[in-house]
Amino acid sequence: MSGPLFPRWTNTVSRLSAAMLLAVPAIAIGGLLAYVRSPLVTNQAHPVEQPIEFDHRHHAGDEQIDCRYCHWTVEKSPSAGIPSTTVCMSCHAQVWNKSPYLTEVRKAFFADQPIPWVRVHNLPDYVYFNHSIHVGKGVGCATCHGRVDQMGAIEQAAPLTMSWCLDCHRDPKPSLRPAEFITSMTWAPPADKAEAAALADKLYKEYDVHSRTSCSTCHR
Repeated sequence: MSGPLFPRWTNTVSRLSAAMLLAVPAIAIGGLLAYVRSPLVTNQAHPVEQPIEFDHRHHAGDEQIDCRYCHWTVEKSPSAGIPSTTVCMSCHAQVWNKSPYLTEVRKAFFADQPIPWVRVHNLPDYVYFNHSIHVGKGVGCATCHGRVDQMGAIEQAAPLTMSWCLDCHRDPKPSLRPAEFITSMTWAPPADKAEAAALADKLYKEYDVHSRTSCSTCHR
């Protein structure tokens, strides 16, 4: 009788080849899914250089200036508002009014021209987001923007992905805080879990919050 057509070791090769044919696409898809969720794509943790050095650590941290002083439309408009040079000069006409760091601010003010700030948090055009409804329902600035009082240059703290938004829309209670602490950078819920849950339930009812997961909520 003749021997086997192929040696036994080819069985191992065939099994490894079959495993590779299944594993390579799975690894590739998994890698792609991980990549699109990484800071390289979501733009997280990348400080954005601005045309003028504005240090939030000093303004929001040291001086405790309320977010709404500069972003004055955040409670009544979809946009939080970009501070005009008039807002800047309302302080800096008296404070550091001769500082070379503010030369471009003074130039823009007297030329009646806006400062060309570079946008940091930029959602796609097909996504609708309203700042006023979130702030009005008890979602604090730091929930989405992070600790801006600790940022020399503003960077995107949250991924701002669809899944990240939906996590909150499905269960908004952990993101709610009392209205008087909306702009606080240091507020935290009670350490006791029972107290934190009770506060979240209270705010959920008080603000009349509802889970919003329909497509038309964000895509209009």
